[in-house]
Amino acid sequence: MRELKSWPFWRAVAAEFIGMLLFIVFGIASAIGSPGNAAQEVKVSLAFGLAIATLVQTLGHVSGAHLNPAVSIGLLVSCQISLFRFLCYTVAQMLGAVAASALLDGFRARKIGLAVNQLTGVSAGQGFAIEFFATLQLVLCVIAVTDKRRTDVQGSAPLAIGLSVTLGHLVAISYTGCGINPARSFGPAIIRSQMANHWVTLSFSFFHEWLSYFNTFGCCKHRNKRLAVSKTASPGNVLFSHVQCILTLAISV
Repeated sequence: MRELKSWPFWRAVAAEFIGMLLFIVFGIASAIGSPGNAAQEVKVSLAFGLAIATLVQTLGHVSGAHLNPAVSIGLLVSCQISLFRFLCYTVAQMLGAVAASALLDGFRARKIGLAVNQLTGVSAGQGFAIEFFATLQLVLCVIAVTDKRRTDVQGSAPLAIGLSVTLGHLVAISYTGCGINPARSFGPAIIRSQMANHWVTLSFSFFHEWLSYFNTFGCCKHRNKRLAVSKTASPGNVLFSHVQCILTLAISV
């Protein structure tokens, strides 16, 4: 709780709020248009990817630029941030997304929607699976490129994360609208009061990261043991455990 009295900590929380507000403004503004065509989907994917790359480069030194509750919970369970920081970051991200959505809703034409995530041509279980893999590749990318114990990482981390976000959108946007960021899904849904099937894009990101990192690395209490395991864990075994998890959950939906 020392962070409670720390000015840099609250500056970081404010950065998450401002960063999320800008991210949603840029991303959703690009998505407001004619849905359902390939050119629009590519434009939206690039806008979200470029926005996150720009903001990570801009705010990374202040807060780490999580700008995604799924990323924050992944870093929490992998013991890179405290529980208090996670809670404050998540609240700031959600509020930033709602504020941005309200801002856009006030300026948009009344006949145009707010890019609320919706299932298109897929069931809730299928949407769940699509969101699983889209979120998985993003959070694994963030964890990998920000791991301070690695000496082989070269190039730009913000660019890698931006490309990962773009990839997730290119894959998922036609089916779920791509809800790999719970805050991005939450803001427009709250403002437009469209919460149908919202659990597919919101709850899964939190559940997925908590389960996968806890199961793979153990709790933060045993940090030394977790670090030893993480150095020898096979990426193939980790991915296989994720696949087993999603198959079990998708069948039960």
